[in-house]
Amino acid sequence: MAVHKLNFDDAFNEVFYTLIAMHCTIEDYRLAYLLNKHLGITLKRKPDDLDYNNGLVSYSIYEWQNNKQLITWNLVSNICKTQTTQKTDTKSLFNTTQTKTFYLLPEYKTVNYFLKIDTEFCSSEEKNMINTIMSIPQIITAYSINTNQLQSKENLIFS
Repeated sequence: MAVHKLNFDDAFNEVFYTLIAMHCTIEDYRLAYLLNKHLGITLKRKPDDLDYNNGLVSYSIYEWQNNKQLITWNLVSNICKTQTTQKTDTKSLFNTTQTKTFYLLPEYKTVNYFLKIDTEFCSSEEKNMINTIMSIPQIITAYSINTNQLQSKENLIFS
């Protein structure tokens, strides 16, 4: 009797989404407001931040689910700074404070925020969206990221 083996590994590994990197110095709530205003979306802060490393590292996340087109939009911070206080020795009057910086996608350390859209747009739609984002004066630059070349894709799974 012949044995038939079905291989579904390639079919389920492909997840299609658009990832836009944004460089800016404004706070996350302000960026979410500006994106809502210019893109016509309704990003809202999720009750819980993305939690990594047992609560030591967390990233703010905003989400909007477009029920008409069945698309989920996420705005997530790429940078998390944590401070730890350590006593140096008993003779010192001061404690040392260290600030550690963690990145959601370490290969993009200069990016402040990512906009993840759970669908693939055609190149003209994506270009128009990036041009709209670039028209916001507080955003320094924005560009699309090729998701096939990401080394830390697992950090973009938000559910």
